[in-house]
Amino acid sequence: MQEAYISRRAALAGASALVAATTLDLPGLAYPAQAQGTPVNQAPGFYRYKIGDITLTAINDGFARRPLEGFVRNAELADVKKAMEQAFLPQDALNITFTTLAIQSGGKLTLIDTGNGDSGAPTSGAWMTNFKAAGFDPKDVSTVVFSHFHGDHINGFRLKDGTAVFPNAEVMVPAAEWAFWMDDAKASAAPEAMKGAFAGVRRVFSPIAKDVKQFEAGKEILPGITAIAAPGHTPGHTVFAATSGSGKLMIMSDTTNHPALFVRNPDWSAVFDMDGPQAAATRRKLLDMVTAERMQVAFYHAPFPAVGHIGKAGNGFEMVPVQWSTAL
Repeated sequence: MQEAYISRRAALAGASALVAATTLDLPGLAYPAQAQGTPVNQAPGFYRYKIGDITLTAINDGFARRPLEGFVRNAELADVKKAMEQAFLPQDALNITFTTLAIQSGGKLTLIDTGNGDSGAPTSGAWMTNFKAAGFDPKDVSTVVFSHFHGDHINGFRLKDGTAVFPNAEVMVPAAEWAFWMDDAKASAAPEAMKGAFAGVRRVFSPIAKDVKQFEAGKEILPGITAIAAPGHTPGHTVFAATSGSGKLMIMSDTTNHPALFVRNPDWSAVFDMDGPQAAATRRKLLDMVTAERMQVAFYHAPFPAVGHIGKAGNGFEMVPVQWSTAL
């Protein structure tokens, strides 16, 4: 027995030495490689699925880590921590993920939002790598549709050096969102904490302002894509219903942040919601709608691939992720 123990201990020591000997030497990083030489990075973050004849590709843009304290404005921290625990998530901080959609329909390639570009957290900025890995080229994008003007949705359109990323794309924005963020009086009167957001909107859109196409909610803005007003998160925040044949998808944008918090507790308000009570009312209305109609849903901040269905659960709701499939 003792000899067997010593043999096992020697084997473990040898394995540890092998791991130490194969540590990857990357700038600022040191990752133990697997004995088989397995890379430490994940596979490219894209996922395709269909709604009728429409092909959608979820494109991941990494994540940003947000401290949990102060994240939900109208709930006790203890309750938020409990919700995180129930979802098997850390109780000190939340990794907020970013997932845009590329839509292929009628021979056209449309984007719904563009991610962080090179202006986000160090753990974001993976969008272009994943977009190209999915077989797309920025020059082939025909239309970029924005749900609202927060930086994690618009900064991927224009890099810090001013480069426009999608040279051939028509740009479509909610009229109510444009009216708010491009208003000089509102920008001047904005509290100091919001001035950077106003400046960011102008950095992205001012060079193309005369060419931006504004749309009203309640109308079909592209074949099979209807804009639906969803105010509260921002004044002109918009979601989109995609329909084709019998297929129906609600692109929820930022109606909720992480579903473990805001789908299960729809009356909670995230710190990013500009009008908390209105955002909560919008959230409950839309979640009721997609539940009743059994619509598939796509979220910007749900765990990748950020697509599933919504069911009722007590006084709230539950997101049920789609079953991952290798086929469309």
